[in-house]
Amino acid sequence: MWLTWRAATERALYGEKGFYLRERPSGHFRTSVSASAVFAEAVLRLLSEVDAELGHPAGLDLVDIGAGEGALVTQVLAAAGPALRDRLRVTAVDVSPRPPGLPDRVRWSRSLPAQITGLAVANEWLDNVPLDVVEQTPDGPRLVMVDVRTGEERADGPLRRADLAWLERWWPLPCVGARAEIGRHRDEAWASVVARLTRGRAVAVDYAHPVDNRPLRGTLTGYRDGAVVPPVPDGSCDITAHVALDACAEAGRRAGAISTTLSTQREALRALGVTGARPPLELARTDPSGYLRALARASEEAELIDPAGLGGFGWLSQRR
Repeated sequence: MWLTWRAATERALYGEKGFYLRERPSGHFRTSVSASAVFAEAVLRLLSEVDAELGHPAGLDLVDIGAGEGALVTQVLAAAGPALRDRLRVTAVDVSPRPPGLPDRVRWSRSLPAQITGLAVANEWLDNVPLDVVEQTPDGPRLVMVDVRTGEERADGPLRRADLAWLERWWPLPCVGARAEIGRHRDEAWASVVARLTRGRAVAVDYAHPVDNRPLRGTLTGYRDGAVVPPVPDGSCDITAHVALDACAEAGRRAGAISTTLSTQREALRALGVTGARPPLELARTDPSGYLRALARASEEAELIDPAGLGGFGWLSQRR
């Protein structure tokens, strides 16, 4: 069966017996959340900043979009002090069933809350919002169709006007054979998050690329059991593509964001106190156990801010 990449990915990931309805992310790829509890501590510091900006409201939302196994909200709740924890309204948004062992106070939902006062975090969510793939041909850009059983591709019909406009603005194709991944539906998904903010911040964290440095052949990739595999949309693997966060930022501004920051995870986490600094050697003499704990933490922090790894993720933060 031949489908557009967007339709095929939607079916493979979220359809009946789709990948994300059967599988848990930790079995297939490593994220910042699964790498270290330090990431959740940084999110807690960010949440505390938002709480202070809002004047410590009686109810403060923490919304984790694409929550996976609920590890982020579980770790934030465990680390939060009682004065903050008692005011938190925690929502984990995911299409998969509620995982066992999740704290009772976490609301598990397939959809976003109607209103959010506080912090919404989308960590590696947008890269799994399905999108169409196009290829430049001698006759202009054409949709790429895919055989859902084999992953074989062919260029097909012309694009819709809205997709052509997005392509021209955000991912111009320089030559025949060049490919693009049209992020218009990701823009809309992100705008729906920002639009729900009554007051607070929305943060998206993902592999990203800017308009002046898009990859010539796109980034469509499959993951299975911790390894990169061909992105065959048969439901057997995760299918992901990097995110045009600059386009999402523009959509967020149209949805009402009053300030926008685009940075890397390295920059964002360093601003939240994650430095990767090694403990002083004299601590090894005065407190050997403490030195080993501090050294292990420094290693975890260093992984999160490594510019060649997790630190290279894009961070989009928008405020209303």
